[in-house]
Amino acid sequence: MAEDGKEDKVSYNQEELKKLGNRIKNLRVKAGFTNYEYFAYKHEIPRAQFGRYERGEDLRYTSLLKVIKALDITIKEFFSEGFD
Repeated sequence: MAEDGKEDKVSYNQEELKKLGNRIKNLRVKAGFTNYEYFAYKHEIPRAQFGRYERGEDLRYTSLLKVIKALDITIKEFFSEGFD
């Protein structure tokens, strides 16, 4: 760990982004979309970008809101599982 704690923050952020990605993927599959590209296309989300979301790569809050809306759930429902 670095003295300033940056390595811990980076690791924590990556872990949380992975949780977001897993939650997005699980909800997409639960909604009946086995192919992430079709889900992205149908909801007018760039397919490559959506793939990055599911892999837990950095994602803006506004993008997360768009995905949550496409999943037809509330923010509360989104965060109700998969997060400590």
